[in-house]
Amino acid sequence: MDIRKVKKLIEMLESSNLNEIEIKEGEESVKLVKSGSIATQTTVPQIPVEKSMETSLENQQKNDIKNDLPADSPRVAGGKEIKSPMVGTFYGAPNPGADTFVKVGDKVNEGDVLCIIEAMKMMNEVKADFSGTILEIVPEDAEPVEFGQTLFIID
Repeated sequence: MDIRKVKKLIEMLESSNLNEIEIKEGEESVKLVKSGSIATQTTVPQIPVEKSMETSLENQQKNDIKNDLPADSPRVAGGKEIKSPMVGTFYGAPNPGADTFVKVGDKVNEGDVLCIIEAMKMMNEVKADFSGTILEIVPEDAEPVEFGQTLFIID
């Protein structure tokens, strides 16, 4: 992997509010962690389970407060989850000020675009894996999301 790319990644990590970035290029991968600025080369992906669980809990509590639900109330049950395929920034609309792709209560079909995840200035569409009705949109617009974090709950 080119050292200039690694330096650019370090600069991007320092200027963002992300704690770590992991990039794979072929069999090589680089993982940069902000807290210790550690760069390692591995061939096995490392997923920060504790961090994503904390983020999901924080998002749930934010949504509960936003929806005037008590902090200890149960989440919407019976739905399937659409999870983030990558670390990035969640956007519910194609452009600032535009209507969101979906709202709670909307019916979606398999393949419909639900949101965009921005990662390294690339806009990546997240599509529905199955048809159903949107029960919950977990992250706020322009909020950072982790790999595997729940984005939508669909019935």
